Amino acid sequence: MRIDTFEITENSPTFIIAELSANHNGSLENAFETIRAAKRAGADAIKLQTYTADTITLDVKSELFMINHGTAWDGRYLYDLYKEAYTPWDWHESLFKVAKEEGLICFSSPFDFAAVDLLENLNAPAYKIASFEITDIPLIKYVASKGKPVIISTGIAAEEDIILAIASCKVMGNDQIILLQCTSEYPARPETANLKNISAITQKFGVLGGLSDHTLGTETALVAVALGAKVIEKHFILNREIGGVDSHFSLDENEFKQMVDGVRLAEKLLGRVDFSMTEKKKTSRRFSRSLFVAQDMKKGDIFTHDNVRSVRPGFGLHPKYLEDVIGKHITCNAEKGTPLRFDLIG
Repeated sequence: MRIDTFEITENSPTFIIAELSANHNGSLENAFETIRAAKRAGADAIKLQTYTADTITLDVKSELFMINHGTAWDGRYLYDLYKEAYTPWDWHESLFKVAKEEGLICFSSPFDFAAVDLLENLNAPAYKIASFEITDIPLIKYVASKGKPVIISTGIAAEEDIILAIASCKVMGNDQIILLQCTSEYPARPETANLKNISAITQKFGVLGGLSDHTLGTETALVAVALGAKVIEKHFILNREIGGVDSHFSLDENEFKQMVDGVRLAEKLLGRVDFSMTEKKKTSRRFSRSLFVAQDMKKGDIFTHDNVRSVRPGFGLHPKYLEDVIGKHITCNAEKGTPLRFDLIG
């Protein structure tokens, strides 16, 4: 499938997304500089989040609306957190413009129908369904109805949620679906990453797989690519010292570049399935084993394991003929180091 100028297939390079999230920290200039830094770090895309506190939750001060499950945001009300973290909607047009100027693909995670409409007006080339919205079937259907690629994080999903989300896209005539393995912990512990799910996604659900990574560091993304991830999404920040609600599990420019470089190296290392005889293999094959006369021999001498051996280089007969040669006689005089040929065997 194609997202703007980037073609994502089983054999394509990995599509690397820098997640802006709340890391603008309330500053439009920070947002611009983060986009530019993401380009320098090698990202293919920058992803926004399109919501307001009122579109994502209710302004209710009760325990039901308070975060209290072992995160950095514990003790905060949802409304207050999202009011601080959201990206103002009137920024979106200029953020898309700067991303285009930098040569970055820009798209977003919408959290309600109005957000989708805004992003449609900006010609967003794809949509991301966040982990906690995978159960919002009306939203998924509305997104899918736009006919663009839909990237879905699976952080809180049971298998039946994934099946329903995929079916909801397909019932709208959209089969451009990518599922991202995701652990909805911030930061996520390595033992909860379950990266083996990435290859299982392709086998079980018949869609491309990737990773939305909340672990610290860069190693998780590299392992994910080795396991078949075609999309990597990672939170990105100019500098963690500026703070912000997502800063504690985001990569800065140098770290993100290290991840990108590692991913590109991993892609080279993975290569492709290829058992053909390349020119390099043919050249190197000269130094493989073959059968050589290992002692001076006279015409009529009998071949033994002492006077014919499998050694390097590879200019004699294939070693598979050794036992066929033993016990037969040589047809002419031969010096030690003579490559064994069929015409020398009587």
